[in-house]
Amino acid sequence: MNSIIAAIGWHMVGAASAASFYAPIGKVKRWSWETTWAVAGIFSWVLLPIGVSLMLLPDFQAFYAGIDSDVLLKAALFGAMWGVGNVSYGLTMRYLGMSLGIGIAIGTTLVVGTIIPPFMHGQFLFLFESRSGLVTLAGILVALAGVAVVSYAGHQKEEQLGLSAEQLDIRKGLLLAVMCGIFSSGMSFAIDAAKPMEASALKLGVNPLYAALPSYVIIMGGGALVNFAYCIVRLIAIPSLSFRADCSQPAAVNARNFALAATGGIMWYLQFFFYAWGAANVPQSLSYVNWMLHMSGYVLFGGLVGLALGEWAKVTRRPVVILWVGMAVIIAAANLVGLGMAI
Repeated sequence: MNSIIAAIGWHMVGAASAASFYAPIGKVKRWSWETTWAVAGIFSWVLLPIGVSLMLLPDFQAFYAGIDSDVLLKAALFGAMWGVGNVSYGLTMRYLGMSLGIGIAIGTTLVVGTIIPPFMHGQFLFLFESRSGLVTLAGILVALAGVAVVSYAGHQKEEQLGLSAEQLDIRKGLLLAVMCGIFSSGMSFAIDAAKPMEASALKLGVNPLYAALPSYVIIMGGGALVNFAYCIVRLIAIPSLSFRADCSQPAAVNARNFALAATGGIMWYLQFFFYAWGAANVPQSLSYVNWMLHMSGYVLFGGLVGLALGEWAKVTRRPVVILWVGMAVIIAAANLVGLGMAI
């Protein structure tokens, strides 16, 4: 029971970090989004994964040289798949608005990233053939309902505040949101594909809580290539965007922006740092619940962060009540999953 509580607890810590990482990034002024995102990415996708692995592994180069090339390639490609989903995230918001876009994208990511890995390993029928699997499946479905309720509350808030999508196009937005959700689930696939790296780290005596972290060097490296390429191409191709212009700001502005972007990047990395801690406490036969806990927790803490930042202060009581109901449903889903693991 203690391991189940620890699993859910650490996943919620990671989800809280994921839900909060954009708060410092959103405070960056007089820099283009592309420059800000790239600076944050240097910390989240490059420096921290490599730095942590250098501390954990007795021989950094020998470790990766000893991993089968197919494992490295799959982890990197699925990481790049996540990178494509990450880039398309902004387009989803443009055509659907924040709440609907996030709700559909996260809902799709939750379902695809949770269901496909056990299906690929021939464990899909376990969900329907055991009491544990049925209870866990119920938790997944309840989590999806909770995401839908929170998204609806957000949509109500946007309507009351007069917020709308930049270029409302429901048909295009829905297609992009589903695509974003599918590609973003590449992180779940990458973590699953990198299990042999985790096993190798364990053989070297790395603490089980940290054993998955060396795989992030490869996974996030794949995602970094896509994200950095997107930022660099836009900074070069669009006249109104310029890295040189961003860097020419006063030193105090650049220092503040750099610190804020770096903080956001560190917080982004910490979501998967604690994801690894949570996953280390989940039985291997139920490893598919890790992604569900992370994504539903992301929506839960996204709502809490929004309340803390005063984003709901000027709306009527009804959307706030709906938000709380949705968050309560997600909490119930996490408890259902915990019950499924305990059976």
